[in-house]
Amino acid sequence: MSRTVVLDSVDEAVAGIEDGATILVGGFGLAGMPFDLIGALIRQGARDLTIVSNNAGNGEVGMAALLKAGRVRKMICSFPRQADSYVFDELYRTGRIKLELVPQGNLAERIRAAGAGIGAFYCPTGVGTPLAEGKESREIGGRTYLLEYPISGDYALVSAHSADTVGNLVYRKTARNFGPVMATAAETTIVQTRSILPAGEIDPEAVITPGIYVDRLVEIPERGRTFGGNI
Repeated sequence: MSRTVVLDSVDEAVAGIEDGATILVGGFGLAGMPFDLIGALIRQGARDLTIVSNNAGNGEVGMAALLKAGRVRKMICSFPRQADSYVFDELYRTGRIKLELVPQGNLAERIRAAGAGIGAFYCPTGVGTPLAEGKESREIGGRTYLLEYPISGDYALVSAHSADTVGNLVYRKTARNFGPVMATAAETTIVQTRSILPAGEIDPEAVITPGIYVDRLVEIPERGRTFGGNI
């Protein structure tokens, strides 16, 4: 029996997210960001959140809107600053948000490790930089590596291109980004998708995230390219 529950609205999908939760949020900039789920999370009102994502928001939409609403205590990300990251920048400079900076490859691998049940792994990224401070190091084959630990979440918010009623997911091009690994690394994975098909309508060879990882699913019909990119 499928564990996936198909819901009627994004507000139902984010119901029950607690204050202080750690949430993995898909997206690479605007591509693949679950805008509707984030909007529902703002309405839902959970506070003191730890957000794990590639970026710390663009302009005042999506992730940046969540930050501007004052709901986030800490960001764990790779790119907290870009030309339009002024919301995060102001919060950080005034001490209203904490930041853990994680190199992009490490971020993806630490999330993947959580989903795969890997206790820790060694990686050379960050050796000789401030990011190595406080981390265990080991020389392997004449090269220095740092010990990295998995990043898991209480929830994951993911955007997919299409799904079926048992939760199998297909993504669109670069909008896939962190979605597949985040879906495996959370206690509860919540997905918005443009269309939900009957079970069996998606070629099994095309499935990227199997439905076993998806807990809540909501259909958001395709909109105009309001936010640009492959959303």
